[in-house]
Amino acid sequence: MMYNIRQMIKSDWNEVKEIYRLGIETGNATFEKEVPSYESFVSNAVLECTLVATDEAGIQGWCKLNKSSNRYVYRGLGEVSTYVHPRENGKGLGDLLLHTLTQTSEENGFWTLSAGIFPENVASIKLHSKHGFEEVGVRKRVGQMQNGQWRDVILFERRSGRVGV
Repeated sequence: MMYNIRQMIKSDWNEVKEIYRLGIETGNATFEKEVPSYESFVSNAVLECTLVATDEAGIQGWCKLNKSSNRYVYRGLGEVSTYVHPRENGKGLGDLLLHTLTQTSEENGFWTLSAGIFPENVASIKLHSKHGFEEVGVRKRVGQMQNGQWRDVILFERRSGRVGV
């Protein structure tokens, strides 16, 4: 399968939010209970590092980098999110998206990427590990799902080999 990776534009939002909604439904992708507005989605995003993967049928996945802080000293730290339409699972799209995002983040001066992943999301843990993310800790009962269940999050970080060394 051939995918084109490009920067997300506002007109992509309907397809992006549908993929996000499908991720929310899994119960293992995010603490969110509903898709945010477009304005909220991009409010903390690094737009150059907010990407979509397209094929002839449309958008099949997306990834983005959120700023970790607005403080200058933390300008090179970001938090990644990667979502793939369920019909594309197992086709290498998550791999392509995360690879492209790590490269794009370095081109934009980021030296440390982080990800918070539910322990049950084994596929995401494997994907991030493949791309140089290392487990740095576990936040116990850090957030509560809509059903009242408290969840742990494993923290992963990836340090750039090119930037900030």
